[in-house]
Formats: sequence, C-alpha cells, structure tokens
Amino acid sequence: MNTGLQLYNTLTRKKEPFEPLNAPNVGMYVCGPTVYSDVHLGNCRTFISFDLIFRYLKYSGYKVRYVRNITDAGHLEGDRDEGDDKFAKRAKLEQLEPMEIVQKYTLGFHDVLRMFNTLAPSIEPTATGHIIEQIEMIKEIIKNGYAYETNGTVYFDVEKYSKEYNYTILTNRNLEDMLANTRELDGQDEKHGRLDFALWIKAKPETLMRWPSPWGVGFPGWHIECSAMSAKYLGEEFDIHGGGMDLAATHHTNEIAQSEACSHKQPAKYWMHTNMLTVNGARMSKTAGNGFLPGELFTGDHPLLEKGFSPMTVKFFMLQAHYRSTLDFSNEALDASEKGFRRLMNAVNLLDKLVASESGDFEIQPIINNCLKAMNDDFNSPVVIAELFEAVRIINTVHDGKGKISVLELDHLKKLMNDFVFDIFGLKDEDTSNTELNSVLDLVIDIRTSAKENKDYATSDKIRVGLQSMGIQLKDSKEGTTWNKI
Repeated sequence: MNTGLQLYNTLTRKKEPFEPLNAPNVGMYVCGPTVYSDVHLGNCRTFISFDLIFRYLKYSGYKVRYVRNITDAGHLEGDRDEGDDKFAKRAKLEQLEPMEIVQKYTLGFHDVLRMFNTLAPSIEPTATGHIIEQIEMIKEIIKNGYAYETNGTVYFDVEKYSKEYNYTILTNRNLEDMLANTRELDGQDEKHGRLDFALWIKAKPETLMRWPSPWGVGFPGWHIECSAMSAKYLGEEFDIHGGGMDLAATHHTNEIAQSEACSHKQPAKYWMHTNMLTVNGARMSKTAGNGFLPGELFTGDHPLLEKGFSPMTVKFFMLQAHYRSTLDFSNEALDASEKGFRRLMNAVNLLDKLVASESGDFEIQPIINNCLKAMNDDFNSPVVIAELFEAVRIINTVHDGKGKISVLELDHLKKLMNDFVFDIFGLKDEDTSNTELNSVLDLVIDIRTSAKENKDYATSDKIRVGLQSMGIQLKDSKEGTTWNKI
C-alpha cells in the first residue's frame, strides 16, 4: 500500500501526508451535479480530476468508497435561499414534470462521463431519496440549538454557531467582511442573521416538489443533502471531501457548519478543490457567451471552435494541467493536445511490435519512479505526461531500429504504459474501436507490400501518398509497416 502520497488540503492550505482514518479503507465524497440542465465542462473537469484520484488511490492499494451525489431537489437559483427552484423553472420551460427533467439530465450526465471513460462511483445517492435522513439531521441541529423555525422554514443560526466554531475555517475569510458584503435584513425577513441559510424551506402553493416534515410541507435546502448523505454512507468523520473551488465559499462552508452542529465533528479530514476553466484567458460562463457544453466541444458546433475534438483528446487536455491550476481552452491548445494524444496512442500501439534484445540501451524503472513520485505529489498529472513522452521516445527509437531494449525493460515499459495511460489516467485508444477501419488498412498495407515486392513502386507510392492525404501515415521498418493518424 502506498504510504508516500501527499495532497493539498484546502482546510489547512498546505500539502499534507495522506493518512486515512481507517486504512486501507478510504471514504471520499464528491459533490455531484444539479441535474436541471446539461452538465457543463467545469463539472466535467471536477469529475475527471476525482476519477484520477479515485483510480490512483485504488492503484495504490486502498479500498475506496467513492460517494458522488445527484442533486435532484432543493437547489434554488441563489445560494442565499432566494430565487426560483431550478427544477421547477426548467420543468415549466420544457413543459415536463420536475422528475422528468431529473431523469433526462441524469441520463445525459452519465452519457457524457461514459464518453470520458470515468469509473462509476461506489454509491450515487440522490437528494429526493434521502429526505428522511435530511429531516432527522435538521431535527438534531435544532435540538443542539443551532437552528430555528420561522413560519414553516428552518434556518441555520450562523451567529450562534460562530460563537463556538470557526464558520470560515475552510476559506479563512473574515466574518465581519462577509457581513459587510451582505444586504441588511428588512422587517419582512424571516432570518435572524444576514448569513443564516435555510435547512428546510416552506413550500409555496405552486411548488411541485414537496414533502411533509415536522415544520410543515416543504423541501430541503441545498446544503443539507450532502451533509446527510456523506454521514450516512461514510460516517460522521471520513477522509476526503471534494468538489469545484466555486463550492468552497458557500456550499462546503455550510456543510462543515451543519455537520459540526449535528455531530460536533469536522466531517472530512481533507478538503480538495479543482480550479476553474477559462476560454482564451477569460473566465468561462454562459453570460459571457464563451461557455460551451461537452457535446459542442466534441462536434465543434460553437462559434469559438474551429473544429470538434474527441472525448479522449479533451480528457488528455485536462490531464495536462494540474487539477488545482486554471485550465484555459483555446483552439491552439486543443490542437496541440490532439497531436500529443495521437502520438501517445501510436506509441502504445507499437509496444507489441517491438522486438527485445539480449541487452538494451534503456532503463525504464527511473521513468516509473518519476511517475509515481509525481502522482504522490498531489496527483501531478502534467509531470507524469512528460515522463510518458520520454517512454514514447524510447518506443519510437527501438521501433526505428536506432536502439535496443532488453526483455526485462520491455516488460517494464509495457507495464508503465498500461498502468498510467489506461488504469490511472483512464485514457483509451479511440481508433482501435473502429475494427472495420483497421481491417481495411491492413488489407491496403498488404496490397502495398505485395506491390513493393513486385517492384511496382508506382502503386506503392500511390497508396502511401493517397493515405497521407486522408490523414493516415504509413511507417516502414524491418518488422513491417505500421500506420497512425497524422
């Protein structure tokens, strides 16, 4: 079991040795999507990043319970309990029942993550499936004196909580500054304090998603679901809580408060957050007109895109940046990632064609050690990719007959590429799924080989040039002819 892993903890704002509460078991909770619309790329980056973390923890010998929720109720447009319910608004717009909206976009979310070849979480609970647990948690928070009920709505008392706990421990913000940036309460407001937030919200007559509770018919607030579900499936204290950095200031801050107000325990030992996306240097957002959905990125059907990029190209592009770094989308950057990904896959496909020698010119173990060192350094995927391209150089050198590799080192090389490219990064060769294309190209290569043997160089060159014009490059060596996409 890997004991050298260090990860950055948002809670302490530094890298720390990873020491699970109950090794080799690891509990990890990641905030999932609110399924009222298509999943956006920022979400995808978060889930791809935590898929990498999930895969590496398993590779390192840990038994991981990965819980990622589906928010299918209780998420209002504003983080401070104002605005319309997102599901009701979308349902009205599409003239569907709210749970039809939930089903439609949950299926779409799963489809997109399947295209990115991410592993399914161990448990994927929904907010609507855990209303009872949320109600019971709210009752306990009220009993402990950290919440109050007003006209059928239950609010968390931030001022009361802050007298005993550090409400801003996750972000290190100043509580007075937060209050100064919050609007004054008027005489009609039900809240006691400006930072108070809803645990349970009274249903309006037109509210479609509603449940009975000790405080009347209503629905849960957005924050309480994650506290209730993480406690149910991982316990009151668990190892890792993750999500996008945009969740830290409000959602995760309130999760900590709710959990401590209920159990008097800090829920997660390590808090991890992915950084935001930008497009050509500007923050990605729908209102700015520079936000695009995964489907638009795959097809290229967006004014900012010159062409479409495959799911694996996009995933490879994301892995080329550290999960805590800003990731900037541009056509040039995606083009470069596309070429890099093809080069990597072409080299992987050459592995079985390499012929080992009694002795060799290369040592693979230092590359393996460097990859492990990088992953142990807060999952530093960009450094791993740089090391993998050193392995690519070795593969191409041996294949071209300009270097030799021993049987042992070839085995190490195959294990390196399989472990990191497929098992840890979760990449896959999109070309190998097209068996018909492979068969056709094998036939064309056989015809060209026969032409060369018969000294029909005109036909041989015509095939090579023709394939090259279609983006297929042939490469001759003493072991035979191989092909790759340019």
